[in-house]
Amino acid sequence: MEEEAAKATETPQALPPLLERRVRQRKPAVSILKSKLMQGVKCSVPRVRSTLAGFFPVVRWLPKYKLKEYVWGDVMSGMIVGIILVPQAIAYCLLAGVEPIYGLYTSFYANIIYFLMGTSKHVSVGIFSLMSLMVGQVVDREVFLAGFDLNEDSAVSNPDAINGTLGTNLTLGKVHTVELMGMQCGKECYAISVAVTVTFLAGIYQVLMAVFRLGFVSVYLSAPMLDGFATGASFTILTVQAKYLLGLKIPRHQGYGTVVVTWINIFSNIHKTNLCDLITSAICISILVAGKEIQERYKDRLKIPLPTELVVVAGATLASHFGELNSRYGSSISGHIPTGFIPPQLPGFSLMSHVVLDAIPLAVISFAFTVSLSEMFAKKHGYTVRPNQEMLAIGCCNIIPSFFHCFTTSAALAKTMVKDSTGCQTQVSSLISALVVLLVLLFFAPFFQALQKCVLACIIIVSLRGALRKFRDVPAKWRASRNDAIVWMVTMSATALISVELGLLIGVIFSMICIIFKTQNPKVSLLGRVDDCDFYEDVEEYKNLVPPPQVQVFRFQAPLYYANKDSFLKALYRAVRVEPFLELTKRRKAEKKAKEASMKEAKANGEKNNRDVIVGLVQRELEFHTIVLDCSAMPFIDSAGLATFVGVAKEYKEIGVNVLLACCNTSVIDTLQKGKYFGENDKDMSSLLFHTVHTAVLHANSAAAGAESRSEDSEV
Repeated sequence: MEEEAAKATETPQALPPLLERRVRQRKPAVSILKSKLMQGVKCSVPRVRSTLAGFFPVVRWLPKYKLKEYVWGDVMSGMIVGIILVPQAIAYCLLAGVEPIYGLYTSFYANIIYFLMGTSKHVSVGIFSLMSLMVGQVVDREVFLAGFDLNEDSAVSNPDAINGTLGTNLTLGKVHTVELMGMQCGKECYAISVAVTVTFLAGIYQVLMAVFRLGFVSVYLSAPMLDGFATGASFTILTVQAKYLLGLKIPRHQGYGTVVVTWINIFSNIHKTNLCDLITSAICISILVAGKEIQERYKDRLKIPLPTELVVVAGATLASHFGELNSRYGSSISGHIPTGFIPPQLPGFSLMSHVVLDAIPLAVISFAFTVSLSEMFAKKHGYTVRPNQEMLAIGCCNIIPSFFHCFTTSAALAKTMVKDSTGCQTQVSSLISALVVLLVLLFFAPFFQALQKCVLACIIIVSLRGALRKFRDVPAKWRASRNDAIVWMVTMSATALISVELGLLIGVIFSMICIIFKTQNPKVSLLGRVDDCDFYEDVEEYKNLVPPPQVQVFRFQAPLYYANKDSFLKALYRAVRVEPFLELTKRRKAEKKAKEASMKEAKANGEKNNRDVIVGLVQRELEFHTIVLDCSAMPFIDSAGLATFVGVAKEYKEIGVNVLLACCNTSVIDTLQKGKYFGENDKDMSSLLFHTVHTAVLHANSAAAGAESRSEDSEV
């Protein structure tokens, strides 16, 4: 006892002093706001120049352009991407539900605007299959609601039924029109009006997000969620395009379950398959897949990508033109594609109320893909991009072209990888790609008139190979992280089986729920000491750890807040195997029994009962006298977490167990101080809060030894 008392008196002298917090004097919010306003309204020539250079980064890097070093790579990559862009721009218009000429417009304007405003050197911005699909769903819905027939290349089959359903006046032989902005608009006019309106709104949202610096929204789009969303959308794209492979004229399904309903319609109409389209599709897919396989297998030897799409488009166009496949076999073709440009026109403001919500997912997904690709290639090549400027650039790539009959754009991974692999150095390559598209717009567009739609569908479907191959990675995802694999599968299934927009929403919500579930059920552990060191770790995870005598060290690896405070309490009770309320109940029952037994004995002996003796008899000895809460893995606590700490300390004190805190960060300490956890003026801080677990354990043993010696002295 003398040795333990000596140790108890020596230990506090060896303890490190309490760290002293710095006193931080924060400026009043009003003065901060005033200084920012004064700084923002200051105007000078250098400030104007800097602002313009920030909006148009091209003025910074273009004067430093190394002509001899960069020009060959930029010209080559720009021409190759431009050649790839032309057939894709025409093909993706099938997804968007608009005429092929508008895809060429979109690719032309987007490349020029991003050349002026983008901060990435390698990203290719333009028409993208996912954006085209999302635009197409909005276009088809609004076209259907306006009373137009969605069945392509056909007249209205049952005007009475449509008139009764929609309240419109459709008659055979009469072209149905809708008044829009003071003019009569047919089906194609109305379709592009819807597309440009939703594009304009998406661009407005993106610019507002850039102005208010809301780029952090993209952090809620996790990589597994985006992968699952892209894969599910790719499956939807494949389904929507399958009817073109068979030459079936089936209107796109409106509402949820597009994939299921479309495949049911395809199989129920399979007997109407156009053999000409089927044979053409089989030949084109074989050539395209063979070209992709050769490209992937010999990519180290091939200096430039094989222009397989262009070869297929050229060959199929010639075969369709000279074989007269449309007139002889009824094969669907692209139709006349005019040359030149259409005069600019305002978006349909009367349509904005219809599509105001549809533009939100378009804006977020377009921005997320663009920024993620920009940052990925910037890291690869050792430069930096500005996410806020990227959002502004992609917003302008949607707002300005919407006046020129264009639809929503985004960065595309496949074309960006082509640019990177063909020696792209700067965004001059985008300017070259725009010039290639311009040549087609001015001179070569009419030559694509005889191009079959099934060929365009083949190009779209083969381009989905990369996304659909993600199914092969599911086992590896599951082994690496079950949580990520589940998020991927849920998002993919919701996107493919319900709808693209709801799939995105479900994916975001489900990924957040997974994170909340992790914080509600985190890993908890009791810690032990490594030999004679002051290092403590999980006794279940590491061997040869010794728990400190009569002290339980508990670690909770999550923030403590309102959603997981009950989980914290249950885990603590389970770990230390003592629940204060139950322990008190047991003691009271034992006291009651002892009291009754004593009273019987006293009555038998004729003596008076001594209550103090009874209480001493029922007092149980626990295996520990102190609980140390290791808060090193606890980033923050809220008011509910503070109340939980207070309640735990109070409840365990009632059964003679002290609760100490260790390794708290400053955020947790500030919350505890504001809640007066350490008493008035923090008078008990030095005895309740410790900077290391070992210090807390030493203090606990010292305090217990001192209390024991005092109790023995009082007994003596």
